[in-house]
Amino acid sequence: MATPDFIRELRRSAGHQLLWLPGVSAVVLDERDRVLLVRRSDSGAWTLIGGIPDPGEEPGEAIVREVYEETAVRVALERVLSVGATPPVDYPNGDRCQYMNICFLARWTGGTARVNDDESSEVGWFPLDGLPPLDGLQLERIARARSGEAATWFAPPVSERVSG
Repeated sequence: MATPDFIRELRRSAGHQLLWLPGVSAVVLDERDRVLLVRRSDSGAWTLIGGIPDPGEEPGEAIVREVYEETAVRVALERVLSVGATPPVDYPNGDRCQYMNICFLARWTGGTARVNDDESSEVGWFPLDGLPPLDGLQLERIARARSGEAATWFAPPVSERVSG
């Protein structure tokens, strides 16, 4: 299901206005350090796997569920890569959302990657030197996963950012 029931309920009263929502995503790597990606059915863009936790669902549980629902792949979580706000997203139906995203590093533990729901039109494992076109946010998350740095990335407070 592309849009959770609780979001559909919110939209009945909120219309298309910007909603601030929790989000989870994962850089999933296999034993050859290939990255698992999905091609979104709505936009045609290749992305990391992600989604919205259900009310009361733990973020780690949510991303493990999302990875399986979208790709039929089982994963074990290794660590949190980053926590931060995404830019607002405008969906084809006019809905607007912005996410407080927690991105995890996950490792394949089983399953054969395939399209497993209607959110994706393609699913595949990609070597780092053979990635399809990805937006900057996806590439940053993959770079963090590959950096070997153990610390979780957080955006600096606005007061500490250098203006350009």
